[in-house]
Amino acid sequence: MHRRRLILSSLAALTLSALPARALSTSAGEVVVDTVVTGLRDPWALGFLPEGGLLVTEKSGRLLYFRAGQSHAVAGLPRVAARGQGGLLDVLVPRDFARTRDLYFTYAKPQAEGAGTAIGRARLSEDARRLWDWRDVFELTPGSSGGRHFGSRLVEGPDGLIYATVGERGDRPSAQDLGRENGSVIRIARDGSIPAGNPFTKVAGAQPAIYSYGHRNPQGAAFDAAGELWVVEHGARGGDELNQIKRGANYGWPIISYGRHYSGARIGEGSAKPGMEQPAHYWDPSIAPSGLMIYSGRLWPQWRGAFFTGSLKFDYLARLDATTKREVERLEAPEFRRLRDVREGPDGAIWILSEGTGTLLRMTPG
Repeated sequence: MHRRRLILSSLAALTLSALPARALSTSAGEVVVDTVVTGLRDPWALGFLPEGGLLVTEKSGRLLYFRAGQSHAVAGLPRVAARGQGGLLDVLVPRDFARTRDLYFTYAKPQAEGAGTAIGRARLSEDARRLWDWRDVFELTPGSSGGRHFGSRLVEGPDGLIYATVGERGDRPSAQDLGRENGSVIRIARDGSIPAGNPFTKVAGAQPAIYSYGHRNPQGAAFDAAGELWVVEHGARGGDELNQIKRGANYGWPIISYGRHYSGARIGEGSAKPGMEQPAHYWDPSIAPSGLMIYSGRLWPQWRGAFFTGSLKFDYLARLDATTKREVERLEAPEFRRLRDVREGPDGAIWILSEGTGTLLRMTPG
């Protein structure tokens, strides 16, 4: 099936091609996958602006803007530590963007001894060509080196607070150390201040931004219709998890896991321990989940409340049942290589970022 492509003018590094749309058979009937943009370099996240624009981040530190056949790079970003899994990562468009022009970003920030996950807030100019008034509102406590496990998904809660996932930076014991934000979900106010209801504000030596801990490398986060926060995170060899996030809860890494070390050695003390949370679902073997979307049902009522996450390892879009939270469907296409992000668009279409093909894809009913 061929469908007229949404043609966007090219930046120097973008290559547009007249690729045909692809029809896929799914549990909700035939769907059509259109390639909207090609030539992206290590894309990490996308965000929708209320006036119809679209933002895409690339790990190298580039922010791209697309709208109505036009595209350009947005200036004004800080220097990022673009190495390994680090770089410019997530983007969040708050609900009040039309009034404030505020955007939030996560990125790997250069630090004295390495790099750490940071959250920056900036305002987008009216012509969408520049960020101004950049301010870091959160920065991981320094001390992490290496180039892996930055986590880095950002979501705005129903309470208006900012939630972000932080990986343990490859330092496994740090995920159980409340004195460091490594391996945690953090919660902060829009200006970076600490909400009064955070669970560890009165615990001596604890980092007050921590909301939950014991995570390995969460790369997807989303709120459901009931206002509950969910994350997907990478295990080691097996043991990728979907977790419902509870205030102050310990998710066990590296004491418990359903996976094993890459060497094959056992992790910690087994798969369960009193006082540590169990996942709502886990994958073995690992699929390397990235991005998380809980679908509204707008275009596909059959999928209302379903969880979608991309597989970096096996190149498919996973659908988890809304009730059981078990994986029940795999959507596969040649374009679905190393899926990095999945989002619901304003009209209910499902948008997908493929790191492996450097493309932005849009899925609609057939």
